Amino acid sequence: MNLSDDLSKLKEEYEKFKSSKKLLDLTRGRPSPEQLDLSDDLETVMKGDFIQDKVDTRNYGLLEGLPSARKLAGWVLNSDPENIFVNGTSSLTLLGHYLHSMIFHGDGQEAWKDLDKVTFLCPVPGYDRHFAMLEKLGIKMISVPLEGDGPDLDSIENLLETDKTIRGMICVPKHSNPTGEIFSKEKIEALANLNRGSFKIIFDNAYAVHDFDDSKKLPDIEKIFIEKNSHDSLVMLGSTSKISLAGSGLAFISLSPANMENFVNYFSKFSLGSDKVNQARHARIFDSKKALTGHMQKLAKIIKPKFDLVLEKLSELPDGLARWTKPSGGYFISFDSLTSNASKIHKLCEEAGLKLTPLGATFPYGKDLENKNIRIAPTQVELDELSDAMDLFCICVILAEEN
Repeated sequence: MNLSDDLSKLKEEYEKFKSSKKLLDLTRGRPSPEQLDLSDDLETVMKGDFIQDKVDTRNYGLLEGLPSARKLAGWVLNSDPENIFVNGTSSLTLLGHYLHSMIFHGDGQEAWKDLDKVTFLCPVPGYDRHFAMLEKLGIKMISVPLEGDGPDLDSIENLLETDKTIRGMICVPKHSNPTGEIFSKEKIEALANLNRGSFKIIFDNAYAVHDFDDSKKLPDIEKIFIEKNSHDSLVMLGSTSKISLAGSGLAFISLSPANMENFVNYFSKFSLGSDKVNQARHARIFDSKKALTGHMQKLAKIIKPKFDLVLEKLSELPDGLARWTKPSGGYFISFDSLTSNASKIHKLCEEAGLKLTPLGATFPYGKDLENKNIRIAPTQVELDELSDAMDLFCICVILAEEN
């Protein structure tokens, strides 16, 4: 398709898409069936042997998770296994438990329920489900801009000085959702230097090992916070949802020893253990860093061509209409309309059968005040469908200028 064609031809192409009734979907960062197939060995690896780490995984116990599963989580998060709690399949669920523990139990300093108001800083654009959870819990959100290597530190420091209700910040530090940026050492050190125990910095490191060949490394977050005597301010989350099976992965949280003690005290009132059979399956499949790295390289070979295709299609757009990120890993590409036409683009796409992430989803309260950001999630569709989806998307970007 030639995007330099005159508008009449592009309108004809658009009407063809519309009349085809073909449904295309770039809404969520889901693994494709081909990615999931790489973890089929999880089904057979147990072979009737349920003893792992000298523990009968079929029984109650080990709330914090199997030692081998905590070791695996440590490889993913680059964290000491002793600081890791493995339970459930969703890091989002663990995040919810952690926030509830702070609301009702606190970390030894204060329970948030006893405060008049609790506020979180939210680097934007960001992950819609983080914002939805905070809103549901009644936590006020304040947007802080991302700068390509992490959040605007001046904004954070100014807000902390002027708003004493701020108790946390939540963000994705590597291959950030949706911008794809990787936080710099300078930004992470500055965040650690804030050194306020009551201010929790929650790193949802969902894409910690989801690199393409040319990806930069994320600095050692835990090491930096420990060196700055700020470990009690640090919360790290992760999972194997996009490593193995999204419907049957492992979720984990990393905390300082003091915060771990408080969190386990809280969590123990709601559970007698964890799914150790699933933990054992994962620990056997990913029994070394080499095994984990090899698996991630196979995933990258499936995912990267889809990113390359999206970037190739976007590069054909006329100058001055948009800008977009070029991530070195993760699951998303962030697209900005330079003419504040996101709502028009979204409407045109929707009417022609292309579903996109809801408008404003990458901002707190679903409000993109500049009407510019659209998250593109290419992983779940096959290349031929992705090509069609991006052709339609690019047509809509151009037609939005005329409508």
